[in-house]
Amino acid sequence: MIWTGDVNRAYALKAEVGLYDTTLRDGEQTVGVVLGPQQKLAIARALSEAGIERIEAGFPRVSEDDFEAVRLIAAAGLEAEVWGFSRAVEADVKALVELGVEHSVIEAPISDLKLDALGVDREAMLERIVYALSFAAREGIQVCFFGVDGTRADPGFFETVYKTAVEAGAREVAVVDTLGIASPEAAADLVGRTREWLDVAIHWHGHNDFGLATAAAIAAARAGARWLQGTINGMGERAGNANLGEIALALAALYDVRTRLRLDRLRALSELTGVELEAWKPLYGENLFRRESGAVASQFHDPPSIEPYSSELVGARRSIVLGKKSGLDSIRIKCEELGIDLPEERRRELLAEVKRLGVEKGGLVTDEEFRALAHRPSI
Repeated sequence: MIWTGDVNRAYALKAEVGLYDTTLRDGEQTVGVVLGPQQKLAIARALSEAGIERIEAGFPRVSEDDFEAVRLIAAAGLEAEVWGFSRAVEADVKALVELGVEHSVIEAPISDLKLDALGVDREAMLERIVYALSFAAREGIQVCFFGVDGTRADPGFFETVYKTAVEAGAREVAVVDTLGIASPEAAADLVGRTREWLDVAIHWHGHNDFGLATAAAIAAARAGARWLQGTINGMGERAGNANLGEIALALAALYDVRTRLRLDRLRALSELTGVELEAWKPLYGENLFRRESGAVASQFHDPPSIEPYSSELVGARRSIVLGKKSGLDSIRIKCEELGIDLPEERRRELLAEVKRLGVEKGGLVTDEEFRALAHRPSI
């Protein structure tokens, strides 16, 4: 089902990678997206059934709806671990305690750019982090410290903050590329250095502002990140978060690392978010297994010759579509698909008619239009 050859074999990873989904919190920050409590519960169930190990149910103090969504998801008995989200603020942690959430990310900005914008100095932020994390730990919450804008933080302060967070009770830490500015090489370097300082599980949280979120996540895994955070569809602010489906597909197909994510569930799961995707998007795109080109249609019978992985792997359907770029094989395959019996000379005429109509429409010729053309009298 995967036909990528041997070119990547030398770069296979020996890594154990878990997937942490933040669609219900960071993904909902996509402009114009609003997910209600019941919709979030349905997405959480689908995420768990698809094999996601950890689900961030939301930030309870954002709104009553978010509080209710976290309550519903925490009580749903999912196989996946349910995580909350909190700032390094006592009231946020108390909301998690009230909801009975046993695992949570606790965030704090750590770059000077963020601290200056908030009017908070480094020492004051460190005090907040220590207080919030130690309070959460005393309440029995498994904490992952999340240093906002960590990739733009002063390296010395980054090290101090993360060591302090673990001393205060964090059992895991997330290296956070809030604005998606880290190259894959930088992501690997920062994760690697964090591993040298700390004996705890490390997460990587990245965004896609430069189109490198998937590459950076895989580089982080190579450097020892145990958990990769992201969203379904790559939803999120600006250019979005790292796309967990893309990451899982790339890890499996290119790096020989298997995650628990069921790739064949992702298209249906994507539809639950209500977000429309580009037709050419990896894994999810409508056009991945649709063929218009006549040159490619001539090889349609042999999927490994024209596709890097099978449609079944990602729960998609292969199809031929017709338009300006069609060829005789396109016409033959479409006739067979629709049960239309035509002699070869008529197929040649029909190809010319299909190309003409495709140009006139500036798009594809539908099956209904093709039937009508096929049943016209020959010229």
